[in-house]
Order: sequence, then C-alpha cells, then structure tokens
Amino acid sequence: MAGNYEAVIGLEVHVELQTRSKMFCDCPVVDLTMTPANQAVCPVCSGQPGVLPVVNRQAIASALKVALALNCSIARMSLFDRKNYFYPDLPKGYQISQYEHPLAANGEIKILVDGSEKSIRIRRVHLEEDTGKIIHIVEGEKPYTLVDLNRAGVPLLEIVSEPDMRSANETLAYVKAIRAILRTLGVNSGEMEKGVIRFEANVSVRPAGIKTLGTRTEIKNLNSFKSMERAIDFEIERQSNILERGENVQQQTLGWEETKGVTFAQRQKEDAHDYRYFPEPDLPPLVIDQEWIDIIRSEIPELPAKKMLRFLQDYRIFPQDAQILVEDPFAADYFETAVRLSKDIPAQTVSNWITGEIFGWVNQCGIRFSDVALAPQELVNLLEMVEEGLINQITAKSVLVEMLEEGHTPGEIVERSRLQQISNPDLIADLVTKVLEDNPGEVREFLAGKETLSNWFFGQVMRAAGGKANPRIVREQLKRHLETARKQQAS
Repeated sequence: MAGNYEAVIGLEVHVELQTRSKMFCDCPVVDLTMTPANQAVCPVCSGQPGVLPVVNRQAIASALKVALALNCSIARMSLFDRKNYFYPDLPKGYQISQYEHPLAANGEIKILVDGSEKSIRIRRVHLEEDTGKIIHIVEGEKPYTLVDLNRAGVPLLEIVSEPDMRSANETLAYVKAIRAILRTLGVNSGEMEKGVIRFEANVSVRPAGIKTLGTRTEIKNLNSFKSMERAIDFEIERQSNILERGENVQQQTLGWEETKGVTFAQRQKEDAHDYRYFPEPDLPPLVIDQEWIDIIRSEIPELPAKKMLRFLQDYRIFPQDAQILVEDPFAADYFETAVRLSKDIPAQTVSNWITGEIFGWVNQCGIRFSDVALAPQELVNLLEMVEEGLINQITAKSVLVEMLEEGHTPGEIVERSRLQQISNPDLIADLVTKVLEDNPGEVREFLAGKETLSNWFFGQVMRAAGGKANPRIVREQLKRHLETARKQQAS
C-alpha cells in the first residue's frame, strides 16, 4: 500500500435462498446451469400488468434463521419497498426490496484472523428479489444481448456489514464465516460458481490514525473468494496511490476485470434517494409474531464457531483442520461419524485423510462433499488396514481413490489387486542390498557425508517393492545396511 494509509471495508453479501419457489410467485427455483432459459417464468415474475405478488413464507423463515444466527434484532414489523432503477433483467422495471424498515438489524459475528478473534458488526439483513441473467453475445458482426428470467424473482437475502474490516484477508475470513453459517442452516448451498452467493465490497482508504472515513467505491458482482480478495487489494492500492499524489478519490460503482486484474468505472455511485424508494403498494406490512421467532430459534443447529471450539476441545485436532471441516456441515458430520466408528485411530489421523485426500478428490472432481458416496465406515476400515500394517499409506491413498470412484470396499480392492504390504524383514533386506549394490556411486557419496541420500535410497527400495513395502521396516533395514557399510569403510 502506497504511503501510510488504512483501508476501511464494508461488505454486502447477496444470498439466494434455497426455497422451492420464487419470492413473490409460485415459479420453481431452478438450477440455471441445468435449465433452458426462460422456463421458470410466470406473469408475476415477468411483470405482466394486473398481477399481484404474494410473499414466500419459507423465504421469510430462512431469512429469520440467518438473522438470528447473526445475532440480529428482529423487527416485529418490516416493509417491502420498490427500488426504482433501470433493470434490463427485471421486466417490472423495479425491484421489490426492503429499505427503511428491514427484517433485522444490529447483529454481530466473530471471525478468526491469523489466530486472533475480531467482531464484525452486521448493519442489516433484508429480503428482496433477485434479477434475471444477461448474456452478451459478441459473435459475428452484430453483437446482441439475451435475457434469461429463470432467476428473476428468486428470494435474495442481503447481509450488510458495518465498515469494520481493514484488509482483504479480514474480509475473506468474514465471508467464509458467513458462508459456513448459511450452509449449516441449510438455506444456501454455498456454490459460488453457480452465483448463489455474490459480494459487493465498499472500499475506502484514509491516512492511518484518522477517524474520518475516506471516499468509498463499490465493487459490484464479485462471485468468488479469489476475485473478491484481488479486487479489494487492487482497489486499496489504487486509492492509496491517488491520495499519495494529492488527488481525490471519486465515489463510483466499479466492476472487476478478472483477466486483467483491475477495477473499472461503471457509473458514478448512486445514493439511496437516486433509487426513489417508496412502499410497495401491493404488499402489506410483514408482521412477525414472537412465537414464530422462538420456534425458528429452536430449530437453529450448532453453528460453525461453536462446533469448531468443540472439535478443538473434544478431538484435539489442528485448528486449520477444524476450520475446514466446520465450513461444510456434511464434512463435519462425516468426520464425527468416522471418529465414533474408529476405535484406535486418532481423530487427527481421520481428519488428515478427510481434509487432505477426500477434499482433494472432491475439488478435483468439481463436486460437493455431500456427493461423496463413500461411507465413513469404509474409510475407517481402510485406516485400520494401514494401522494393522496390511497396507502402507502410499497404497492406501490409491485404494481410497478407487473406493471413491468405484464404490468397492478396501478389502476387495487390496485382495483383488494383491496390494498387501510386504513386511517380511528378510525380503526387504534383499531389496535394500540390491539397491545399494546397483548404486555404488551414491553409496560412496553417502559415506562421504551426503546423508540426504538416505531418502533417495528409501524411494528406490519402495519403487523396487512396487510401493508395497512396509516403510518402517525399509528404514530400519536401510539404516542397518548403511551403518554396516560405514563400519566397513572405517576398518
């Protein structure tokens, strides 16, 4: 960051709620990647004259659940408003949203940044409808634009923070905590690649030590952690350089160009009055009774922050592993089930295989952890085979991949492919002897002081054994043979 400046960051998180139907009509909520354009559209969400919106009760329940999890105060009465703006992807020409009287406000969430805890205040949580999707076609001589209204009217929850974050790293910790809560509550899948969570970052920069806020810019439509981090870091640097030159930052709405790694101006930033908000005349005030709030509060499961603390206390696993596990409720449940089923396998070992091998396979395949068909018991069976010395870890990793892909049990795979570990000391000693005899130059280098070659010898023995040798016995035999060679040289 140029000069001695401090960033001030607030974030708007836009969350599509997992309801069966849209916010104000009974059109189904569909997967945009799987459904042809403009199939989930009706007179209400296409803005036909004379139609009337009806509030989706499940969307209200999901929103209340999120607001309570974020420690917000619930408004017993809230209002829907019309937000007037040129929306090419909303046929009504306005968006039904909430402004002066939102569903909830004044919340707080705690985040962990580099091992330290920090509180981020939540300004408001309100409901609105999502827009459609615009597709720009640039092929040929006459570019054109298409509009898909399948998403228009989908329930959208907006979570607005106070400007309490000071870096892209803090902002990342905040959005990861928000996403973990949403997934735990079951109100959002967290699949950002599908656009079900989107971010808008308000960024300003001020001289360090000054309390007055600088001029902010808003970066729109960030749909991945990586894009959000890069965009915020770029904007902090850009604004710092402007101030360093003695110039003024312009209040603007910005886009993010992922390929170039730069922000670009879209328009001068609007204020609330530019949207000409007024109460939605077709919807009555939304009144929430305390009994319903209490019922929803009782349905909230153990939240990620509390679960992480329990994992650390009960299972003594590494904090970074606990963080990864609690961010996905399916992974957290899988881990706990596997730990309960295992008798002698340490919880950290179970965690290592889930956060390392299984998560790696999930990411490589581009699927969700909830799609993993491998039962926790079969993972435990595999780890017990390693613990008992029947196979080594290298073999176990290849077996796990086949288990995940084909659904076979570890016993079936090991038996069919004859992957049982070689633990016969005499057989391994013969392999060590041959490797040392075949590589006299490396042996001389080792005896001359290049002791790191012991790892190279180990790899050669494992290769000769087809990866099936017991690593502990290989190292024991290598040590014995190399010590013998050293003694022979000394004599």
